[in-house]
Amino acid sequence: MPAQWSGNLVGRMHNNRISNRELADKLSVSNKWVSMVLNGHRSPKDAEQRFNAALDALIKEKEVGR
Repeated sequence: MPAQWSGNLVGRMHNNRISNRELADKLSVSNKWVSMVLNGHRSPKDAEQRFNAALDALIKEKEVGR
Protein backbone atom coordinates (compact mmCIF):
# COMPACT_ATOMS: atom_id res chain seq x y z
CA MET A 1 0.00 0.00 0.00
CA PRO A 2 1.37 3.43 -0.91
CA ALA A 3 2.41 5.75 1.90
CA GLN A 4 0.35 8.86 2.65
CA TRP A 5 3.18 11.15 1.56
CA SER A 6 3.18 9.64 -1.94
CA GLY A 7 -0.51 10.41 -2.40
CA ASN A 8 0.10 14.01 -1.34
CA LEU A 9 3.06 14.24 -3.71
CA VAL A 10 1.06 12.86 -6.66
CA GLY A 11 -1.65 15.44 -5.94
CA ARG A 12 0.90 18.26 -5.97
CA MET A 13 2.38 16.87 -9.20
CA HIS A 14 -1.06 16.86 -10.81
CA ASN A 15 -1.90 20.39 -9.64
CA ASN A 16 1.40 21.69 -11.04
CA ARG A 17 1.26 19.64 -14.25
CA ILE A 18 4.47 17.74 -13.51
CA SER A 19 4.84 14.24 -14.95
CA ASN A 20 6.49 11.16 -13.49
CA ARG A 21 9.10 11.47 -16.25
CA GLU A 22 9.99 15.03 -15.22
CA LEU A 23 10.31 13.95 -11.60
CA ALA A 24 12.43 10.93 -12.60
CA ASP A 25 14.71 13.15 -14.68
CA LYS A 26 15.13 15.55 -11.75
CA LEU A 27 15.98 12.65 -9.44
CA SER A 28 18.28 11.04 -12.05
CA VAL A 29 16.42 7.74 -11.82
CA SER A 30 14.16 5.78 -14.13
CA ASN A 31 10.50 6.58 -14.65
CA LYS A 32 9.69 2.97 -13.72
CA TRP A 33 11.46 3.29 -10.35
CA VAL A 34 9.55 6.51 -9.57
CA SER A 35 6.30 4.70 -10.33
CA MET A 36 7.28 1.76 -8.12
CA VAL A 37 8.03 4.09 -5.19
CA LEU A 38 4.87 6.16 -5.64
CA ASN A 39 2.75 2.98 -5.87
CA GLY A 40 4.29 1.47 -2.74
CA HIS A 41 6.28 -1.32 -4.41
CA ARG A 42 9.61 0.16 -3.28
CA SER A 43 10.30 1.99 -0.02
CA PRO A 44 13.74 3.58 0.06
CA LYS A 45 14.39 5.20 3.44
CA ASP A 46 14.98 8.72 2.12
CA ALA A 47 12.38 8.72 -0.65
CA GLU A 48 9.95 11.16 0.94
CA GLN A 49 12.60 13.85 1.42
CA ARG A 50 14.23 13.31 -1.99
CA PHE A 51 10.95 13.28 -3.90
CA ASN A 52 9.58 16.35 -2.13
CA ALA A 53 12.83 18.29 -2.67
CA ALA A 54 12.85 17.39 -6.37
CA LEU A 55 9.19 18.33 -6.77
CA ASP A 56 9.73 21.64 -4.97
CA ALA A 57 12.61 22.41 -7.34
CA LEU A 58 10.51 21.55 -10.40
CA ILE A 59 7.65 23.75 -9.20
CA LYS A 60 10.04 26.67 -8.68
CA GLU A 61 11.51 26.14 -12.16
CA LYS A 62 8.02 26.25 -13.70
CA GLU A 63 7.16 29.43 -11.78
CA VAL A 64 10.30 31.16 -13.04
CA GLY A 65 9.48 30.10 -16.61
CA ARG A 66 6.06 31.78 -16.52
